[in-house]
Amino acid sequence: MAKKGREAEKETYTISELAREFEISTRSIRYYEELGLLSPNRTSGNQRIFTKKDKARLKLIIRGKRLGFSLNEIKEMIEMYDIAGETEQIKLTLKYGEKKLKEIEEKIRELEMLREDLLTIRDILLKRLKELEKSEN
Repeated sequence: MAKKGREAEKETYTISELAREFEISTRSIRYYEELGLLSPNRTSGNQRIFTKKDKARLKLIIRGKRLGFSLNEIKEMIEMYDIAGETEQIKLTLKYGEKKLKEIEEKIRELEMLREDLLTIRDILLKRLKELEKSEN
């Protein structure tokens, strides 16, 4: 428990620490940096040093990916806070969220139709199999 308290007090993080904490590769973190989603400071030895803000951004990136947002959408949502403030960021996030919900609802409808088709085909095949087995006896 004491370790968790010390971790919460940290001001900076290495790429390895963040990768371990979020269970992602360091390559993924470097890729997010290349895309401009993260902008860590550098030591004199050119080692990346991530701040609490970078850590929070990484958490948002991972959450956004899990929810199905593209990295471009995630970048826009994150940058909106810096450009126009929290109100506009929330509006943009809601807009993308509504779009994602519509996509999910459409996929659910398609999957339900596919399920019905498969159930119908299964019933037809089971009926035909019984007919064949009956005629063989």
